[in-house]
Amino acid sequence: MGTNKGSSLLAFLLGGAVGAGIALLYAPASGADTRKRIREGAECTGDWAKDRYQDARDKVTDSTGKVRQMVNDRKEDLQAALDAGKEAYYKGKERLTRETGA
Repeated sequence: MGTNKGSSLLAFLLGGAVGAGIALLYAPASGADTRKRIREGAECTGDWAKDRYQDARDKVTDSTGKVRQMVNDRKEDLQAALDAGKEAYYKGKERLTRETGA
């Protein structure tokens, strides 16, 4: 996520939390009910944030594994091409040596 998008999301969430807190403070409920609602809201928000963090972490881990596999595949392809090139070079050199008698 880009810095600008991350800042916007953070500002939005912070604004929502402040607005919800103010609404709870002005709501016609007892102090105990209000504190309970605030606690439940905070727990819900914490759970949501943990879920988003875990989702992002899982995606990064998955992507890292895919990139590693691609690098290993390309490494094997390059090694095979290099080995084939060396073999062709030595066979050509050997044939040239035989044909020229050197």
